[in-house]
Amino acid sequence: MIDTTAALEEACRLLAQSDFITIDTEFLRETTFWPELCLIQMASPEHEYIVDPMAKGLDLKPFFELMANSAVVKVFHAARQDIEIIFHLGDLLPHPIFDTQVAAMVCGFGDSVSYDQLVQKVKNVHIDKTSRFTDWSRRPLSEKQLDYALADVTHLRDVYLKLKGQLEAEGRAEWLTEEMAILESRETYDLPPEHAWQRLKMRLRKPTELAVMQYVAAWREREARARNVPRSRVLKDDAIYEIAQQQPKDVEALGRLRTIPKGWERSSSGAAIIEQVNTALALPKSEMPHLQRHAHAPEGTQSAVELLKVLLRLTSEKHGVASKVIANSDDLEKIAAEGEKAEVAALQGWRKELFGDLALKLISGGVGLRFVDKRVEAVEF
Repeated sequence: MIDTTAALEEACRLLAQSDFITIDTEFLRETTFWPELCLIQMASPEHEYIVDPMAKGLDLKPFFELMANSAVVKVFHAARQDIEIIFHLGDLLPHPIFDTQVAAMVCGFGDSVSYDQLVQKVKNVHIDKTSRFTDWSRRPLSEKQLDYALADVTHLRDVYLKLKGQLEAEGRAEWLTEEMAILESRETYDLPPEHAWQRLKMRLRKPTELAVMQYVAAWREREARARNVPRSRVLKDDAIYEIAQQQPKDVEALGRLRTIPKGWERSSSGAAIIEQVNTALALPKSEMPHLQRHAHAPEGTQSAVELLKVLLRLTSEKHGVASKVIANSDDLEKIAAEGEKAEVAALQGWRKELFGDLALKLISGGVGLRFVDKRVEAVEF
């Protein structure tokens, strides 16, 4: 393992000479808000390395410079968590990137295919998963554990070349652009605390309830980040819902809530919660959050959604693209209810050409579904 800055500089210099490199990380986050980086694995067609970011005195600056090198494509599988770590520690986003999980969906390998499944399909190689649940923060790591970690980037080289070649041969390389743009966006990893409430399930509807939920969730987000602990260690989701509904204005009222541990209401956190509740309730009604009311779906909409699901499945099978990457259930419901006015990804770009146009014709009567030789097919009128 690389455990000195000088060795890391040399490794990154050699990797930077390649058109692409494969990247993976091993981390722990069960007891922290921010992932604790334990290993970095990198490979190019000629080189492969494991880096110990926990090594004393190791400076990751050469690694971050490599991540920012726009001449080198950074290849990940299911990139979001790896990029989140790089963004948090290096305050940068790798560019350009290629996510093999997304590419695999576009190439017809199914929805959210795992790395070992993809390696099995592309290389016919079985990955030994017995080291998957390793505590990667412990030292020393065994040769078996290091071999397992390195396999996450060595097989990825062949997977990348296979998928890249297939995308280019089928003229689908640009289909990944939108998804990669999301993964390269700061907003994906740097959600303002004020928006943290939007991650919660929308069990509440009233503006006052939503305002309290917004303020309390923002406080929890700031606390969790500052203390580097999971959000649930600060305050559980159920407690936020109850606080938003009951709106306790003093410690006595807070202490009566079922989700609040006995005595917690008199802590500094309890006082902070009361402050957030009262601040939220003091907002003018016009400044409180409002959930958009969905128009009542026309009669027969659900039946139309079921037909659209069949059409989506047919499209997915015909073109060898995972249905998940073309459209989701919300897209179908909006198309069924709103037609061409629906603001969904399925009615934009390549998705519209592949599925959206047919979907609009289906709900307007221009396309029908029929059985032919015990199979369903779409027919344009």
